Amino acid sequence: MALLLDSWISEFILVVSVVTLVIYLWFDHGFKYWKKKGVPFVEPSIPFGNFRKNILGQEPLGVTTQRLYKQLSGERYVGHFGFSRPILLIRDPEIIRHILVKDFSTFHDRGIVFDDKEPLNHHLFALTGQKWRQLRVKLSPTFTSGKLKGMFTTLSECGREMADVLEAVAERGDTVEVRELAARYSTDIIASVAFGIECNCQRNPDSEFRQWGRRIFKPTIQSGISSILAFISPTLTRLLRIKGGTAAVSEYFRRMVADTVAYREKNNITRKDFMDLLIQLKNKGVVDPDKSEAQENTSMKSKEEALTLNELAAQAFVFFVGGFETSSTTMSFALHELALNPSLQTKLQEEIDSVFNEYGTDITYDSISKMSYLDKVVCETLRKYPPLPILNRECNKEYRIPGSDLVLEKGTAVAISVLGLQHDPKYFPDPERFDPERFSEEEKAKRHPYVYLPFGEGPRICIGMRLGLLQVKVGLAYLLSRHNVRTTDKTVTNLEYNPRSIILMPKGGIQLRFEKRF
Repeated sequence: MALLLDSWISEFILVVSVVTLVIYLWFDHGFKYWKKKGVPFVEPSIPFGNFRKNILGQEPLGVTTQRLYKQLSGERYVGHFGFSRPILLIRDPEIIRHILVKDFSTFHDRGIVFDDKEPLNHHLFALTGQKWRQLRVKLSPTFTSGKLKGMFTTLSECGREMADVLEAVAERGDTVEVRELAARYSTDIIASVAFGIECNCQRNPDSEFRQWGRRIFKPTIQSGISSILAFISPTLTRLLRIKGGTAAVSEYFRRMVADTVAYREKNNITRKDFMDLLIQLKNKGVVDPDKSEAQENTSMKSKEEALTLNELAAQAFVFFVGGFETSSTTMSFALHELALNPSLQTKLQEEIDSVFNEYGTDITYDSISKMSYLDKVVCETLRKYPPLPILNRECNKEYRIPGSDLVLEKGTAVAISVLGLQHDPKYFPDPERFDPERFSEEEKAKRHPYVYLPFGEGPRICIGMRLGLLQVKVGLAYLLSRHNVRTTDKTVTNLEYNPRSIILMPKGGIQLRFEKRF
């Protein structure tokens, strides 16, 4: 019996040793990829490549990529690995211009894996190739100036409601978790504009719509690993069939969209919102232009192929996902910095007061455009805290990096560290200092335009950028017109980020206090 046991253990150890050796040699061979091409690279480790801290939930993906950006600071590009997958991090802004704009046809896809069996994933961010192109053309007319003006009343009403709700909190002197405050404001806007429902979660934070929104954005181990692997190792994501656990969320939002569409069509209801525009795309394949924007839409040609109900739901859903978290975190970070810098807050309030005196206290599309310092504050917030801190692209054919001998193979992953660029002292001196004057016309003219990329750039620039900026500005203007924002003993000066979130999200929230100005 002892002999049989010894034999079994010996054979097991031998098998394990051989398997371990094969895995080691496979990774070792893969990790020589950039060295063979003569590309400077950051030394990886088995098995995670350069992303061990992300997989283990110790560091956000954006911070890791920023760290890689810093390690070889004199190089135009840096090789690294997601498991054994070679990824090229681009540091040079001129090469970035080529990838995002000039040579976009070679890099039109993100190289990120989405579960294509999930109906809500058939949206603009996830689609590739011709499907993406056709949908982009169809959706572009939904974000023209005329359409944004039509939606602006909702933004203004929600902003005023947020300031009203805060009155009692400010009188009591309570500490406010501003990310939750901003999240309720964003939820009310998106529920109304994108889904055509009134949830009023600013006064009813436990509304059903808000609860489902929390489920989408609450970072978990499963969703965190799923998101990270989708970025760094599509092959492993497909192999393991990892999903983010969104089946129930998908069913809820698709049912809600179907009910809203059915109700509007049955009762012949039209509103100046995103849902109404999507219904036009469902029924006619195109969006009706306003008279004032006929010229603006001249170049927007589209095959009149209608959206399906599921495709309509997917666009409404990505409107929620893209507009909610980015806007609420940006507003939260802005309030955090203004509380830490009271002189900047005062300067901004003086501008808001001046515009209110001229245009009245109900913010309009025209009056918000007069707040130039507010625009600088928001731009500087997006510089220091870019919501999506990394951009991904995938090379769809052989491509020679401009000004070099490096030829990328088809399928090579390319990454751009937005956080790294926007915190590079070469472009933004003393990058940790919050300074809105970096975005004066004089200062902007001194910088390469491709070192500031909070919304991406080129044909895949965020389609909802202007609406997102308006949402943040309206919220800040209403709040600061009536309240001062102050730090408390719970306020953390140097914020940490949630390691399970792809979006740059403050870990533990942001605690501040509001006091009435008048």
